[in-house]
Amino acid sequence: MPADALNAALLPAGLHDVLPSEAAHEAVAVERLLAEFAAHGYRRVDPPLVEFEENLLSGAGAAMAKQTFRVMDPHSQRMMAVRADITPQIVRIATTRLANEPRPLRLCYAGPVLRVNGSQLRPERQFTQVGVELIGASEPDSDAEVVLLAVQALSAIGVPHLSVDLCVPKMVERICAGLGLPDDEIRALRAALDRKDVAAVAEVGGPAAALLETLMSASGPADRAIRALTAVELPEEAELDRRRLTSALAVIRAAMPTLTVTIDLVEHRGFGYQTGLSFTVFSRDVGEVGQGGRYQAGVGKERSTGFTLYMDYILPAIPVAAAPTRVFVPHGTPWTVAAGLRADGWVTVAGLAPVTDAVAEAKRLQCGHRLADGVVHPVE
Repeated sequence: MPADALNAALLPAGLHDVLPSEAAHEAVAVERLLAEFAAHGYRRVDPPLVEFEENLLSGAGAAMAKQTFRVMDPHSQRMMAVRADITPQIVRIATTRLANEPRPLRLCYAGPVLRVNGSQLRPERQFTQVGVELIGASEPDSDAEVVLLAVQALSAIGVPHLSVDLCVPKMVERICAGLGLPDDEIRALRAALDRKDVAAVAEVGGPAAALLETLMSASGPADRAIRALTAVELPEEAELDRRRLTSALAVIRAAMPTLTVTIDLVEHRGFGYQTGLSFTVFSRDVGEVGQGGRYQAGVGKERSTGFTLYMDYILPAIPVAAAPTRVFVPHGTPWTVAAGLRADGWVTVAGLAPVTDAVAEAKRLQCGHRLADGVVHPVE
């Protein structure tokens, strides 16, 4: 390839071209996910890629401020931001354009996002998010619904060996605040728990140390974690979290008794704006494939929950759908003849000029079949 062509193909770090086979694979998977969401009553919305900065980065969007590209709008002379996450946009739509719609409001979406930096685990800076938001619902059954829907949808497109890890990101803070710990000690405890440092928890935890050590050691299989959580006395706000977690788990267990569920009672990393029961969906084959949880939506602080699935992680885990069968239609074939083939399920590739060897031309155009004398023949 000439040097000029190589330079033209060079893209910024974390960005890449999606070529035909991969693009088709993603499109099929996205549409199947959206169809599964629609079957559960979720309606699709499609927000713009760019919004005014103050709208996109308010509320839940503030957590993505450092990952967001900014540009100047030449028309309004206001700063705009390229979305790094779609959830804040769904919240804006739900609480403004759809503010008068009956609650709970079920919405779904799919689209690309762009981030300033990739990570070691995800070097890509542009990727596709697909997800749902359940706005204005506070019942434990709503927490269970989004967990079950995420698993159901991923199973429907062929993601194997799924499991779910539940957590309540604010539980540690509520326990510590309920026991009267000052903010600096809560921060120190939070850091120690993130490191799973039992000695540091004992050193700085004060009246919360023994309880937090119990929760930390109990994290793991859901039944064991719930037994440990039930056996301890919690401050009032944390007690509400315990009841919600227990109730949601019961609904999940009843619906999918064979699903592997774990609970991390002290986890909070990666759940920047979640305020209640949250979760991560894993596939044993590729690792994390989605994440979701409870949050407060918009100025009115509507109780809401939802999840986002990451297509760049999902696609390697699912089988590629069989490509449509392509048939080479020689130059001069009437349009109605090719239309009849398409109606029968063929993908037609029309010759744009006469050729002497139709078989060779069909092969060159990657067609497994060719039309000759009104009959479709396989290309040998």
